[in-house]
Amino acid sequence: MNKNFNRRDFLKTGGLAVAGSVLLPSVLSGCMSGPGASSPLSYQLNDYLNHFGVTQRTLMEVIAEGLSRGGDYCDLYFQHNISNSIALEDNNVNRAFSNVSFGVGIRVLNGEQTGYSYTEDVSPAAMKSAARTAANIADSAPRMKVMPLGERKTPNYYRINTPWEEVSINSKIPLLQAINEKTFALDNRIIKTNVFFTDVTSYVLFANSEGVIACDYRPQSQIGASCVAEQNGQTEQNGYNVAGRNDIELFSPANLDRIAREAVEGTVLLFDAVAPRAGQMPVVLGPGSSGILLHEAIGHGMEADFNRRDESIFSDKIGKRVAEPFVSIVDDGTIPNMWGSLNMDDEGNETRKTFMVEDGILTSYLHDRISAKHYGVEPTGNGRRESFRHMPLPRMRNTYMLNGPHHREEIFESVKYGIYADSFTNGQVKIGAGDFTFYVKQGYLIEDGKLTRPIKDVNIIGNGPRVLRDIVMVANDLEMSEAGWNCGKGGQGVPASMGQPTVKVSAITVGGINA
Repeated sequence: MNKNFNRRDFLKTGGLAVAGSVLLPSVLSGCMSGPGASSPLSYQLNDYLNHFGVTQRTLMEVIAEGLSRGGDYCDLYFQHNISNSIALEDNNVNRAFSNVSFGVGIRVLNGEQTGYSYTEDVSPAAMKSAARTAANIADSAPRMKVMPLGERKTPNYYRINTPWEEVSINSKIPLLQAINEKTFALDNRIIKTNVFFTDVTSYVLFANSEGVIACDYRPQSQIGASCVAEQNGQTEQNGYNVAGRNDIELFSPANLDRIAREAVEGTVLLFDAVAPRAGQMPVVLGPGSSGILLHEAIGHGMEADFNRRDESIFSDKIGKRVAEPFVSIVDDGTIPNMWGSLNMDDEGNETRKTFMVEDGILTSYLHDRISAKHYGVEPTGNGRRESFRHMPLPRMRNTYMLNGPHHREEIFESVKYGIYADSFTNGQVKIGAGDFTFYVKQGYLIEDGKLTRPIKDVNIIGNGPRVLRDIVMVANDLEMSEAGWNCGKGGQGVPASMGQPTVKVSAITVGGINA
């Protein structure tokens, strides 16, 4: 990764950017769910082997090819990804498309060096050829034996009843129409709507030279709306979405109503919004989606690859105090049905709940296989990749701050003048120094201990580690953002979630009027 990389775009996605459809290999024709086929909900390891048209013997032969030039480790990551997206604008479907991605990525490690290759052809000859390409990272006689494969059982943190492959487009369109109709009905100032729906299913099979073989079935879905309102010639826009590793049951009538209501209320609120005074002031971060600041300004700096290369300001902070004793921050892949949860990471490791900061002390980075070996610790289940075409990197999953000892109203009452930031969008962070700029999407002025007028067009500017030190109050109202976030790093995007309680930072620079 470029050491000067400093852009951290972290945007809610309204659909997946996909190319044209790809034909499935004929070997999969008997493995898809449907009449006469096994449901993916009951798939076992042999079903995954059949799904990808491989045997354990073939996998071991490909791994051996990867180790043929002296590498010390090899793994195979098979993925079959099916995505569907629909968009409805002003009650008309204006976009509907699908994409299928299928292949295997082959990684060879030689110390901390990585050789990587991938192929969409999973025939033994093609995989062995790709393995030889990855093997070129090393240049010596083979020195590692391929261990016999034994299945690593994984938990199931995203139980579903109906696979997305069994849900027709005719079942999805009414969901979008219901949100669209509700949005227009809620306020006569709404002049335009856009409603979107995306579902993704991934079949994953993993094997490595240490004898681990594991599989995972990963569902994903997201539905949301944005709207434009007009009042006296002024227009405003806002939106809301709900996402998770769920099936269609997530999108109940109550949830559809809430999406419409949140989108409309968040939009018309902006007609009355003002800009605060500019300068340093207390900033209260709302529970839930304002955790993006925690994710971007602090969480990325705790990913172990940045620290292994001494690029993060946290590189020398393990075991040291970085926050008040009531501040604890975790990254957790085990929250049921959460957007960023995983049954296993993309290196076949057990996912877990990892304390990065515990009682104010920095206790752990987020590790993949390479960084864990470097630091002499166990992987934390944070080795993630966008697809089989990408190498794994240490990445966050669901990152949040634990509840603290204060109450929400107590926090507001402690502020004479400041801002309450409820949600953010569009930010930049320099990982090394931790400097950030974020745009406050929605919030309020705090005056004499009370929320008063809504605010808009506000930037906050600060430093992540300093903000962490300047957290002076943490409430007991933890919420997780229910939106679908796509986290970018190293040219890859992966689903991630975040959350936090209401938090008071003693001072952050706010860009407002008279700036």
